[in-house]
Amino acid sequence: MGDRLANLLQAKILLEKNGILVKEQSKIYETAAWGNTNQPGFLNQVLIAKTILTPVALLQTILNVELQMGRQRFKKYGPRIIDIDILFYNNEVLHTPDLVIPHPQIGNRRFVLVPLNEIAGYWVHPFEKKTVSQLLHDCADQLDVTVFNK
Repeated sequence: MGDRLANLLQAKILLEKNGILVKEQSKIYETAAWGNTNQPGFLNQVLIAKTILTPVALLQTILNVELQMGRQRFKKYGPRIIDIDILFYNNEVLHTPDLVIPHPQIGNRRFVLVPLNEIAGYWVHPFEKKTVSQLLHDCADQLDVTVFNK
């Protein structure tokens, strides 16, 4: 919702102000909406970051950043200002009611895999035992994921 590019840039600034240092970033990609397809397309980007926060503290920080940006949760897969997910956290595996790492939908979403493959195609999924590149190759999702032209 709103200025999609400005929202991504603002989210990175707020993450870094909260102790999450962006080390690498993919290009920005545009994708048709996934899940609820009756809405404008999304911009997606993957970041590799460094933090001393625990996974749970990282999630809380991310939720606070989303809230600061005006995110409201009305409808699953609905329009939103920003949506920040934790895909991996080192090689950790975590399953709590509020947080699952690795993100359970990584292998099903091209809009995640394409930018992730750009900067971490070598990364091995701890359950699938496949690299991100292999997951992308095997992904059944056929939504177009194209580099966003600013």
